[in-house]
Amino acid sequence: MGMICFPDTQEKIPTIPVHLTRVGVTGVKKLLKIERENKRPIILLPTFNAFVDLPSKQRGIHMSRNPEAISEVLEEVVERNVLELESLCAEIVNSLLKKHKYARRAEVSMESDFMFRKRSPITHKRSQEMTKIMADAVGYRDRDEVIIRKMIGAEVVGMTVCPCAQETIKETARQELRKFLDEEKIEKVLETVPIASHNQRGKGMIMIEVPEDHTIRGEDLIRIIEESMSSPVYELLKRPDENAVVIEAHSNPMFVEDCVRNMIHRIVKEFPHLPDDTLVTVRQINEESIHRHNAFAEKVATMGELKYEIEELNNQIGGQLDKTP
Repeated sequence: MGMICFPDTQEKIPTIPVHLTRVGVTGVKKLLKIERENKRPIILLPTFNAFVDLPSKQRGIHMSRNPEAISEVLEEVVERNVLELESLCAEIVNSLLKKHKYARRAEVSMESDFMFRKRSPITHKRSQEMTKIMADAVGYRDRDEVIIRKMIGAEVVGMTVCPCAQETIKETARQELRKFLDEEKIEKVLETVPIASHNQRGKGMIMIEVPEDHTIRGEDLIRIIEESMSSPVYELLKRPDENAVVIEAHSNPMFVEDCVRNMIHRIVKEFPHLPDDTLVTVRQINEESIHRHNAFAEKVATMGELKYEIEELNNQIGGQLDKTP
């Protein structure tokens, strides 16, 4: 008995012939093991979203080709030990455009929990820290060639302390201390004793384009985000560690806007070799402790625009920015 030939319903003309921007699948989970020389392998459980655009004359996309493209590329990657996640997304985009001949554009995004090891600041206890890494790629046909832009990113939780509340509490303390101390001693006390404030759990995010022949490591983005807040946070802290984290955070108060500007400064400092048209997105969300709402700040720009802004500022303050860590 021969195989039954099933009709290709997707190829039919739609009742309402409208072009659709993105059609595809979301929430495709895959196991990815990346072998590394002289190091433990990285194990990821990424979630993929994969889309193509759909012409007005085609009723539907061939939906099964999207998870198929993801699976095929992952199998190849496992054999070749490719580490760059954004390159993995770019290969899936390429595969999608081959499988969907009618599509002019394809897009793949990937997000995964990522575990890294860290030591607590005083007792040096080792712990596993969980963060998020993201990658995506967008490809479109330009005559006979496919042009792909790819990005790598990370989202990290840290801690911020409100500078505004800290200043008001400092002033309140100054008024109270005047009852039994002179001004010189008051200033010494205020310089020595950490001043209270309300704090937030901050989420910093960087998404940065990776041009051809360039590499950007997710671990570097994680470090930049952590360094841009009042203090990193840790899964495991003993009492001396807790003390050190709280003192560090309150010695380094940050608005949500400060965190974004700190990340921008560090990105320009660490990646000056990236082309000027490289796209960069930087975002900070602070989950407030004394409000029900959250605070949000974001910057979307090209590398050239960021370099210009930082250089202009540096010229205004006589090069002092170059000396900051």
